[in-house]
Amino acid sequence: MMKNIKKTTRVFSLLAIAATLLGSCIREEPLNAECDIIGVTLPDDELNRSPIIGNNRITLIVKNNVDITSLAPQFELTPGASIEPASGTRRDFTRPQTYTVTSQDGEWKKNYTVEVQRNTEISLSYSFEKVKVIRTSQGGSYDEFYDVTVNAQTQQTDTMFWASGNSGFAMTNGTAGPDSYPTFRTEDGFKGKCVEMVTRSTGPWGAMVKKPLAAGNLFIGKFNVSIAVAHPLEATQFGTPFYSVPSSISGHYRYTPGETYEKMNESGKLEPQPEMTDECNLYAVFFEITDGMEWLDGTNVLAEDNPNIVAVAQFSPEQRKETQGWESFNLPFVFRPGKAVDKNKLAAGHYSITVVMSSSIEGDYFSGAVGSRLLVDEIEITCH
Repeated sequence: MMKNIKKTTRVFSLLAIAATLLGSCIREEPLNAECDIIGVTLPDDELNRSPIIGNNRITLIVKNNVDITSLAPQFELTPGASIEPASGTRRDFTRPQTYTVTSQDGEWKKNYTVEVQRNTEISLSYSFEKVKVIRTSQGGSYDEFYDVTVNAQTQQTDTMFWASGNSGFAMTNGTAGPDSYPTFRTEDGFKGKCVEMVTRSTGPWGAMVKKPLAAGNLFIGKFNVSIAVAHPLEATQFGTPFYSVPSSISGHYRYTPGETYEKMNESGKLEPQPEMTDECNLYAVFFEITDGMEWLDGTNVLAEDNPNIVAVAQFSPEQRKETQGWESFNLPFVFRPGKAVDKNKLAAGHYSITVVMSSSIEGDYFSGAVGSRLLVDEIEITCH
């Protein structure tokens, strides 16, 4: 594993513990109640990178010469589940298509929207005004942020979805609404609405699996729910293709640390640390995509010996502390020694960028202060 000398923001929330079913060998196993898409492939090497699989939305990024009017995606489902239309059905993806997954026991259904994009330029400005409200199986809901992107070939608009740990926290949060989650939209913005991130307790379930808190977080990439309990650092998968060379990232933020900083001990319990105060974090990373590293994750996103990282912009130690109201920031991208951008690779979509923010800098160690509150608004990426 790469050495990471910077404490980064890679926390993320709890999923449910699978119950162990004890019974005699003659008892039939219960049918599976899960109804998720866990993998997608296209024939003939048509994908430009791995699919982005969210809670109920999938984005397939294909090569520029692929005919998207007749694609036949193959789906990997949770055991025993079925999908309609059937896996391998040819469909016209000039518009997003809907698939319905039914659990093995027939009791649960889930609709997925599958969209296809060619190489796209993501937006360079983010106001955090747009959210989709995601309904949970328990009857609650949480916010999913998105922004408009521009297709480089057709100039049509698509959407880029931000990721957070909300989908994992949903398993601990019952029927509660968006503002009870770690990450949600608030009216309290620097200009209009903004994203608010709050460090939350994960309650009894979190205590049982030694994940007692969840920092509010938002990042460009995807959150892999299926591995979040067993491998929480790997579950945060950072990055989206980027076709320009970034020079700086700017914006506005407010931060108030929670009252009591707590560290998780070896037994998974939180212990108060009176001498410590929580800190927030915000950073951006520009990196090269290779066969062995299509995205960054919580184990290597700021690692000094990660050969794929080209440039990093990040808060200073002073900027991570409490603010007096809204403050502005302008962070330069600092290139790693010896790193340069290959223009041919850039044009071909072989570089990615991520922006990461969190209300507790040590949330990846499940340490922080419950109630720490970070608001971010009006982010802009400037390019050469």
